[in-house]
Amino acid sequence: MELGIYTFAETRFEPSTGRQAGVGERLRHLMEEIELADQLGLDVFGIGEHHRPDYAVSVPHVVLAAAAVSTQRIRLTSAVTVLSSDDPVRVFQHFATVDQLSGGRAEIMAGRGSFIESFPLFGYDLELYDDLFREKLDLLLQLRAHDRVTWHGRHRAAIDDLSVYPRPVQAPLPVWIAVGGNPPSVVRAATLGLPMALAIIGGAPERFKPMVELYRETWARAGHDPAKARVSINSHGFIADDAAQAAEIAFPPYLETMGRIGRERGWSPPSRRQFEAEATLRGALFLGSPQQVIDKILFQHELFRHDRFLLQLTVGPTPHADVMRAIELFGTAVAPVVRKALAAR
Repeated sequence: MELGIYTFAETRFEPSTGRQAGVGERLRHLMEEIELADQLGLDVFGIGEHHRPDYAVSVPHVVLAAAAVSTQRIRLTSAVTVLSSDDPVRVFQHFATVDQLSGGRAEIMAGRGSFIESFPLFGYDLELYDDLFREKLDLLLQLRAHDRVTWHGRHRAAIDDLSVYPRPVQAPLPVWIAVGGNPPSVVRAATLGLPMALAIIGGAPERFKPMVELYRETWARAGHDPAKARVSINSHGFIADDAAQAAEIAFPPYLETMGRIGRERGWSPPSRRQFEAEATLRGALFLGSPQQVIDKILFQHELFRHDRFLLQLTVGPTPHADVMRAIELFGTAVAPVVRKALAAR
């Protein structure tokens, strides 16, 4: 199983004005985090796309391109690319460029977007939320499959026997479909023969097992090779030298960030009791000492038999030194034990 990290590059901001603070510093720290993950032998680093004052990255491909020339082996992916409000031609060009710079390590994790700020920003109608994604995904897959493309749709100008450059090193350039538990999205990924990234950020992981089963069943019914079905589990968490330290570091930014987003969406505010419940073996948070995180990864692997696990260490702004220590523990204390245990299975 591949093990990696993803982040939204959270940054400080002033809610009353909406102004960001410390963006340059956060991006420089982010580069150090990616480089450390690479040096420690982690497999994947993902960067999300957001158009909000609380996140520093709106163009993941730019950051990934910078990381491509300062790393050696780690795979570099968006987490996610909001394809519905983007141009598939430009997305393909951006990530083909990252692929060339990295020597074949780029990936696209495409999603409809759980945040909707990009839709009005780029002039798209939210009522077309799914239709836009379906059509643009079709074009993206055509672009990666063929050197010359003829394509017609409803929401973008047609393409008539044109080539798109540069071409990536990888053939094909990997495209994952990110889902949050929506069955039609699961079916779409499996029917198209695309790997699925499933976000589990709250509640009992067991309730997502039917989604993984649906994916694999649909994959087989569509006639794809069962051995090629790939599933990633993406979750929140934090690793420290012991459980108390992990909670002390992670809870304040978690409370502020999830509370603020909850107010925007009408959720109940998080509590310390809920946070601690999510940190238990059957909760969604991978929080605690290296051994606790190891136990949880292996527990979920028994449930899902997934091929990749990505951990979001920073739900809100978190001290850089603590994040670097968490990455160090993930790479030196967690990953070797997990890999050995799974190899034995």
